[in-house]
Amino acid sequence: MPALTTVLPLPWASSSPLPVKLCFSMRSQKLSASSSAHLIGRASRALALAATATGTASCDEQQTVQLMRHLDEDGWVEDQILPLLTPVEAAWQPADLLPSFAAPVAEQRSQVAELQARAAGVPDELLVCLVGNMVTEEGLPTYMTMANRVARGASDDSGCDGRGWARWLRGWTAEENRHGDLLNRYLYLCGRVDMRQVEKTVHHLLRGGMRMLEPSCPYHAFIYSSFQERATFVSHAHTARLAVRHGDACLAKLCGVIAADEKRHETAYTRAVSRCFEADPDGVVRALAAVMRTKVAMPGEFMADGRDENLFGHFSAVAQRAGVYSAKDYGDMVEHFVRRWGVAELEGLTDDGRRAQDYVCGLPRKIRRIEELAHDRAAQKEAQSVSFSWVFDRPVRLH
Repeated sequence: MPALTTVLPLPWASSSPLPVKLCFSMRSQKLSASSSAHLIGRASRALALAATATGTASCDEQQTVQLMRHLDEDGWVEDQILPLLTPVEAAWQPADLLPSFAAPVAEQRSQVAELQARAAGVPDELLVCLVGNMVTEEGLPTYMTMANRVARGASDDSGCDGRGWARWLRGWTAEENRHGDLLNRYLYLCGRVDMRQVEKTVHHLLRGGMRMLEPSCPYHAFIYSSFQERATFVSHAHTARLAVRHGDACLAKLCGVIAADEKRHETAYTRAVSRCFEADPDGVVRALAAVMRTKVAMPGEFMADGRDENLFGHFSAVAQRAGVYSAKDYGDMVEHFVRRWGVAELEGLTDDGRRAQDYVCGLPRKIRRIEELAHDRAAQKEAQSVSFSWVFDRPVRLH
């Protein structure tokens, strides 16, 4: 679960970005000028500055809180959102997918040896992407705190609130919690990464927190989460595909089950945004434009390992080159949501709403053009690598 910006979830978060949850942060100004992620970021910042007149980021707080409570009280959350959570007894757990240490010693050793043999074929660039995704997923305490702060009217006020939105937030957190656990244990068992450096990165990220759009309201939170969940779905699905290519069926399965979770969670947040569009199309389209203008800041944006001052930027560049999460994925994602939410078909909007609608509907084409320019410029640069502490300071190509 991950910091984002131009390309996402880091993971989103994410991030980010995420990373992911994942991906590229246009806020990361230290990213090497030779990387395509940086080129896209610079162009997109200029694009965002040119769009500042497309409406306001603020929401009618009283109206949005009332809507959130209404959706809860009339049973919509119970009927449409909560069924997307898997019952605990039916849900997979990390122990189901990794070597069992309850087995006889000889079998334990055999299972671990098989996992390590398969992991030996995974290239460093994919390991870097996997670590970045895992670190972003481990930032879950920050994400739950942020969601509970921003989603007024859809928050868990007591910590054990029985309302639908509160139950969703806790259930979502419980399902997401398995993701970091699963990837962390795989990385520990495979023996290919420096776990102390990885653990320090998680520690730094939790201390560093994350950046969220201000001012914020439930519309922003649901839109942001929709992008983050889709970004992490794409990132984990691509990682699974690459793991198969490199002969690690175990890693492919782990990433596949995580991707399936992220897809369900994306469905929930996307469905919530759709319902909000039905009730308040003008307010939601302005909120969508506000989120897109400021970029979707990946939740892993502030990851650090105590050595690399631009760790997130370098991680994002590796993800772009490896095909784990790219500028094209971000463009596809924006286009998907514009179509999914019927933004182009909205009617009865205010002047600010129409300007926001025009801006959002024009974004996919502009993002594609930025991607093309960035790709062309990056192709003319010499190859560049950077050392990652996560893989014992071995160099990994950025482009």
